[in-house]
Amino acid sequence: MTTSTLTRARAGDEQAFRTLTDPHRRELQVHCYRILGSAQDAEDALQETLLSAWRGLDGFEERSSLRSWLYTIATNRCLNLLRDGARRPQEQRPLTFEPPRPTRYGEVPWLEPYPDALLEGLPDTAPGPDARYEAREAVGLAFVTALQRMPPGQRAALVLRDVLGYRASEVAAMLDTTEISVNSALQRARATLDAGTPPVRERAQLPQSSTERELAGRFADAFESASVEQLVALLTDDAWVTMPPEPFEYQGLAAITEFFTQAFAARAPRTDRLVPTRANGQPAFGHYLGDPNAAVVRGVGVIVLTIEGERISHLTRFSGAALLGRFGLPRTLPA
Repeated sequence: MTTSTLTRARAGDEQAFRTLTDPHRRELQVHCYRILGSAQDAEDALQETLLSAWRGLDGFEERSSLRSWLYTIATNRCLNLLRDGARRPQEQRPLTFEPPRPTRYGEVPWLEPYPDALLEGLPDTAPGPDARYEAREAVGLAFVTALQRMPPGQRAALVLRDVLGYRASEVAAMLDTTEISVNSALQRARATLDAGTPPVRERAQLPQSSTERELAGRFADAFESASVEQLVALLTDDAWVTMPPEPFEYQGLAAITEFFTQAFAARAPRTDRLVPTRANGQPAFGHYLGDPNAAVVRGVGVIVLTIEGERISHLTRFSGAALLGRFGLPRTLPA
């Protein structure tokens, strides 16, 4: 950042303002996604952050970096959104059959996938030495889901400290609280995260490895052929199937077998088609279902796979045709 650019931006030069803020847009959006769990809400929070920064640029006293100042605004915009309860309603596509009794009912119906294309160019190093997670690792679905189960203040403290690496004193200033409060919130947040997130960093395949590609391909073949036996053979014994915004969650091979047996039977004779993509640093698919009245398949959502070792440990099916556009996928394809 140069003094002349900042001066021009303060004088109302929009191009100078974009020069200052554009290098940070992508990481700020990911930051908002971690806290909010919704890609659309994150985009809304980013736009509010930039508008607030534009209007309040005279208040930037340069005692911290511009990046830290922007993160302060973004974090507080997210917290305000959570306090107000002004979340964008999720597009729902109710199940077309009566599902079997779930293992449990989910608590994060607003969760959305995040396209890998938006992670390109994202800095993979934290600004402080105390960060516990790399930037890409901290956008995985297990991590983001665990964050959503924390109170907002704990989410913010953990992300600012353990992902971005800010010192406790810096986080306290950003959240307008005390270091004691930050450390207390951080301790509780870490306990929640440790208790609820599987150790994927130890067992997961490297992104886009040959094993990952082969397993994703076998999953697509099994899903498109409606072979419950082949699909279940790819899962870990304690695998989960979840489907935001629907609350039904199934764990274990028996429960998942029963679910997919009923799901595939309800869709017959319509066919499924999966189009490869990536979300949250994980293999994913645009999910399409045949239209009985036209020679097309219509998008119904996105499926994301979490892989551990050589098996799938979590299958997350996000419903909603609107999700496809974020991944550069059309809503319909020729049958």
